[in-house]
Amino acid sequence: GGKIAGDKISHLLDFTRRITVISPHCTPRVTQFIEQFGLTYIPRPYRKGDIEGFAMAIVAVDSIELQKAIYEESRHSRTLINSVDSAQYCDFIFPSYIKRGDLVVAFSTGGASPSLAKYLRRAVERLLPPDIGEFVSSLKRLRQTLPKGRERMELLDRKAKEYIDFHFRRDNVQ
Repeated sequence: GGKIAGDKISHLLDFTRRITVISPHCTPRVTQFIEQFGLTYIPRPYRKGDIEGFAMAIVAVDSIELQKAIYEESRHSRTLINSVDSAQYCDFIFPSYIKRGDLVVAFSTGGASPSLAKYLRRAVERLLPPDIGEFVSSLKRLRQTLPKGRERMELLDRKAKEYIDFHFRRDNVQ
């Protein structure tokens, strides 16, 4: 329920509202997320077994001992674990990402340098056309109206290439 949990929740909210927060206390930001998005909140410390039934768990606690205990517990379940800032207790790492509608571009260094991934994301973000999310939505709608097959694939490929060529012409890139 702390600051780092709030950061992780803000990113997860880009993809789902099915989030459960287990924490004896929450920051005002986490409390706002719980209320605004109807997240499940269990107001107590973690207990063994709490990860059961979850596809993944983010362990955003300062205690390395608790991170290790939850990770070891997960070895007997189907729950994937991300322990914040403890790669040795992670099954996966959150990439730095850009999300524009249905477009998601992720940057990861496999935990080697989250800072590099962050700055690379920021650099690429400045290059993306402001309307790229709307363009992806238009391709999605078009794709849904056309029958599967070679013609659909060629049309969508041509439209994507034209968009990229227009927005990323050498004289157009700053």
